Amino acid sequence: MPRQPDTSPDDLAVDFLARLGGAMVAANYPITLIRRTLTLSSQRYGLTNQVLLLPNFIQFGGFDHAAGTPVRVVRSDGDLRYDQTFPLTALVDDVTHGRVTASDGLAELDRIYALPRRFPGWVSVIGYGLQSCAFGLMLQPTAAGMLAAAAFGLMVGLLGLVGRLSKAIDQLLPTISSFLVAFIAFGVQRFWHFSDDSLRDLLAPLALFLPGTAITLAVVDLSTRELVSGSARLVGGFMRLAQLTFGILIAAQVLNVSAADLNAAQLNEFGAWAPWAGVALYAFGILLYLGPPNRFLPWLLLTLLVTYAGQVGAHALFGTYASGFGGGLALMLCAMAISRRPNAPSAEALLLPGFWLLVPGAVGLVGVTQLINTDTSAAVAVTVVSMISIAVGLQTGLLLWRGGRQLLGDADTD
Repeated sequence: MPRQPDTSPDDLAVDFLARLGGAMVAANYPITLIRRTLTLSSQRYGLTNQVLLLPNFIQFGGFDHAAGTPVRVVRSDGDLRYDQTFPLTALVDDVTHGRVTASDGLAELDRIYALPRRFPGWVSVIGYGLQSCAFGLMLQPTAAGMLAAAAFGLMVGLLGLVGRLSKAIDQLLPTISSFLVAFIAFGVQRFWHFSDDSLRDLLAPLALFLPGTAITLAVVDLSTRELVSGSARLVGGFMRLAQLTFGILIAAQVLNVSAADLNAAQLNEFGAWAPWAGVALYAFGILLYLGPPNRFLPWLLLTLLVTYAGQVGAHALFGTYASGFGGGLALMLCAMAISRRPNAPSAEALLLPGFWLLVPGAVGLVGVTQLINTDTSAAVAVTVVSMISIAVGLQTGLLLWRGGRQLLGDADTD
């Protein structure tokens, strides 16, 4: 948005906070956190904070005077890249603590949006392949499963590069990827009997398409009475789930595959260490695929190990549905604790990789693939309840954190 030389400081502040809110929307911050940030920032700049927030839209009004209230509208048509969220988090912290002027903040937002990707495309493909291998170690640690996870991961990573060139292809990427992965997996099993893991072979390369983040944020928004935002995010999550399901169903119908032909049993040829090695490999895959700073890796690895331990422990004690709750609880508490340390990443930066780690293990796509010739309502319910379990665990962790901080007499409860 071009700015005139005679723009007043108040107008600059309105422009800046509207764009800051739009950037936070694009970074998938919870609506309540965006509203809290804009409220605190408005107080710093002496504005009245008249704001309307939706998942991809923000309308911000700054101050009242005789000529009226200036209003800025910012629409977010795409997500901010993960590597761009790190400088955005630093900017949000500076704004809420009054350490940046509106003009400097606008310049920083321009810089953030103009940041190039940290690694070339071929590195991100390798990173996606590593993540797929990591999920293979966690979900089906067998030789055939690892080979399938690596091959499918590289294929989906290449499709992701093509998606960068075309917005239309990018929007269809979940359906295209799920169809190709399912078609090849079902075909290899049907005609060459290469693997008995055909159902779980789908999980590893498609795990990052699962709408765990959208549905989790939807539950958080709905529970805080952000009904419009929560409903929109929930519908968006179901749409992503439908895209994945559609691709799998079409592949199954083309090859005439039924539920009786599929095997969802978990095998482990490597030993109990394999899933934990998968968690570590997943952290390195995140580094290459999403390009966060190198100093982020130790904190990410610690958070993922604690999260996975919480998920495994809850599953052992209380069963499948509780696994997501235990993992979400551990993830939130660990992320909040780390974010309080000097020079540590923000909780928001740590939560997103944790979402992706938790969702596949909490039934996820296994429930979706059961739609093939099985009870549709039961499969959908299993998937949705699993994701809601994660959201409730995260909320519980945040409540416990804030309660503990208040008991310790800390006025700043994050």
